[in-house]
Parts: sequence; structure tokens; C-alpha cells
Amino acid sequence: MTKLRSKLRGLYNGKTKTAVRFRFAVVAMDLAIIAFFIATPILQKTASFLWLDYSVAALLSVDIGCRMLAEKDVRNCVRQPMFYVDCFILLTLLFPSTLANLGFLRILRLWSLSRSGFLWEPLTSLGFKTWRDTGHAVVNLVTFLFITTGFVYTFFFRAGEGSAGYIDALYFTVATITTTGFGDITLPGVAGKLTSIAVMIVGLSLFVRLAQAVFRPYKVTFHCPACALQRHEPDAVHCKACGHILQLPDEGE
Repeated sequence: MTKLRSKLRGLYNGKTKTAVRFRFAVVAMDLAIIAFFIATPILQKTASFLWLDYSVAALLSVDIGCRMLAEKDVRNCVRQPMFYVDCFILLTLLFPSTLANLGFLRILRLWSLSRSGFLWEPLTSLGFKTWRDTGHAVVNLVTFLFITTGFVYTFFFRAGEGSAGYIDALYFTVATITTTGFGDITLPGVAGKLTSIAVMIVGLSLFVRLAQAVFRPYKVTFHCPACALQRHEPDAVHCKACGHILQLPDEGE
């Protein structure tokens, strides 16, 4: 077990070419799983859906187990919100009928992936370091978009035949988030109005956050030991808040 944990730790956290290729493969697998989650409302009535569902559950179980073995402090790992998100997603995969109404929350896997740092480490090596904040903002918006679409589809449009109901839910969500408000598709009743209000408020906030991430000057994330300020100019020598001398990592590292 010690050798296995050491091997996994090297693959998940190492800097070798093998470790980098391994992380790219895991990220590709995660993105394929997320694509399956997005397409679930369309696929769930097909004959092969359960096979796909349980196959994804097996992959996710292996991934969670390997990540825990690769951690030096397992207790710290199980205290992280991302661990509980992954466990909840696994439950929806293991019990697709019982937890069908909560299946739309599986897209939280995308948020979990972006927050783990696992996605950005290989991308940083390819020169995408300055896009990390923008990437987080995009992921937040896309996650909210598909969670909302899944919620609207589950509770308002599931009666639609084939993919029509899901497309209607997606169309309504995009029109509401962007405050376009064509009005050709609306949610009925008081619950529908409250849902629309929540989508508009949160969606607009996420759009503003994305605009800020795209247009504000790039800053590095570095914890100031004196005042705990996190954001600094890339060439900063002193902390602008307290004047403490900083030792920012070189951009090439």
C-alpha cells in the first residue's frame, strides 16, 4: 500500500513528463464525464443509459479512491467541500432512479474540477497561467447555466418529448440570464416567477464577474506573510498594503 500511495502521489503531484501526461488524461476523462452529465436529460431514456451511468460511477469511484490514496493527510482531504460534492455526485450515479430529480446537480463536478487546481497545473505549463481567473469565472457561469437548465427541465419541462424539453429549458435559461426576455417561453405560477427572478439576479452577477476577470489587469496570487493580502502585481517587490518585502515566484517556475 505504501508503494501504491507513493506512486499515485507522484502521478497526481509530480513534475515528470509521465505525471503531466497522466494529469492530462485524467482531465480529459473528467471533461468526458461532464459532457455525459450535460447530455443526461437527453440520454436517460435510451437503452444504454444505465450502462453509461454505472460506468461513469465506476470511473468516479476509482478517481476518488486514487485521490485519497495520493493525499498525505486523508483527514484534511475528507474535510474539503469538493470531496462531499464528488461523493454526492457518486450517489446520484449509483441511484439514478431514486435521485433522478437531483441529477442536474452533477454538473457541480465541473466546479469541483476547476477549484481543485488539478485542471490548471497542466494548463499553466502550456502558458495559460494568466487565464486562471478568467477560467474560474467562465466555469462558474457555465456551471450555473447548466445547473439552472437542469433544474428548470426537471421541474417545469420534463413533459416535453425527446430533447425538446431540455432545449426549451436551455433556451429559457440563456434568455433569462442575459436578461433578453423574449417572453415566448415562460415558467408558470409563482414558483416559475421566483425561479426567473433568481436566475436573472445570479446570472447577471456572474456575467459582471466574468467581465471583471477579462478586463482587469493580471495579478499573481501570493500570500503576504505580514498582512495576508493575496493579490499582487506580477513584478511587485513590496506589498502595496503593508510594505512587506515579497519574494514572488519567478514566472517561469
